[in-house]
Amino acid sequence: MTGFRISALHHVQLAMPEGAEDMARAFYAGRLGLTEVAKPAALAVRGGVWFAGGTLSLHLGVEDPFIPARKAHPALIVDDLEAAQAALGGSQITALPGLRRFYVDDPFGNRIEIVQPVA
Repeated sequence: MTGFRISALHHVQLAMPEGAEDMARAFYAGRLGLTEVAKPAALAVRGGVWFAGGTLSLHLGVEDPFIPARKAHPALIVDDLEAAQAALGGSQITALPGLRRFYVDDPFGNRIEIVQPVA
């Protein structure tokens, strides 16, 4: 026993190249519909940008040298998978038990899974 328990996920962080905040905003706010969240002043000087939507907190931090996450990825739940795929493109929709999904890359090559639970 550890003496503690994990109760929830606080946020997911992905990497992005330096100076690409506007590209991040165009994708994460413009295409995914997330809301930009102001970073604390002490962290804002490092670059990057934070987003939120529903219970999701997603942070993009500058990494140099930048290498996109091609296997590790967040899975974002949507209420209409077909509409999301029509808006975002990406891979073919596939099914897992209780879930339908597809993948799309952000502008930096990070893998993003888009999912919709099914009954």
